Amino acid sequence: MRSFPPPALSSTFFRRAVVDGLSVFYRSAGDPAAPAFVLLHGFPSSSHMFRDLIPLLATRFHVIAPDYIGFGHSDAPAPEDFEYRFDRLAQVVDGLLDQLGLDHYHLYMQDYGGPVGMRIATAHPERILGLVFQNANAYMEGVSAAAAEVFLPLWERGEEAGARRMLDAGTTRFQYTAGAREPENLNPDAWTHDQALLDRPGSAERQLALFKDYRSNVASYDAWHEWFRKHQPKTLLAWGKGDPFFTVAGAEAFKRDLKNLEVHYFDTGHFALEEDAFAIAELITRYF
Repeated sequence: MRSFPPPALSSTFFRRAVVDGLSVFYRSAGDPAAPAFVLLHGFPSSSHMFRDLIPLLATRFHVIAPDYIGFGHSDAPAPEDFEYRFDRLAQVVDGLLDQLGLDHYHLYMQDYGGPVGMRIATAHPERILGLVFQNANAYMEGVSAAAAEVFLPLWERGEEAGARRMLDAGTTRFQYTAGAREPENLNPDAWTHDQALLDRPGSAERQLALFKDYRSNVASYDAWHEWFRKHQPKTLLAWGKGDPFFTVAGAEAFKRDLKNLEVHYFDTGHFALEEDAFAIAELITRYF
């Protein structure tokens, strides 16, 4: 008979901390004495995307999953009161980890979690126990034509139409269902939750500022590759191969710079945890 972890370890707790005067929401689970695993969400989601993974990892790890400023249940100040750049998102998460006393940790990065996590990793290489990239891009080969159609007009000509469509309910649903092997069986609560937060007053301006700043991530790719080659962190790729935004070619590119690497592909899309949380949790607990 399969045994289950004690409730105190498998339960998810919902916490807040004040970092730089801002209220940061985070989910936590597991034994605080266990190795830490920090889960960094993507767009347009929040720590809610890890709701199934957290209790699975909590049997082995101390799990922390924050919401970035402007996302989820964290504060969402107006753009004139907070600079919506990836540097600032990472600084706040970094401040949270310091406040929680986490001096060593693994990072799980999905989508926006890649640029947030890589800023933290490059600032504190001595703290990194391992990395998981789940459809979080770090190579030009990984940028699909669909992604380029959104970002290039915005960056080169200031055209916002394509970027604003990324905030529509239909696009939010598409991000979950595209490439999924059984889209009809996905839990619609996921994209409904994300869209409710995207529809808050002022959200479009916050997200557009980050879309514009995403070019800073592309400009950082070479530096991240150099960091990979120098530090060779233990790294796991769990990649939904049907992702319409970040391609399999981008996942394969990690092999150029990382020697201590495992790559696993799943027959699913951008939000791989919606269909493969259990399988990905098993990979993580085996690999780390």
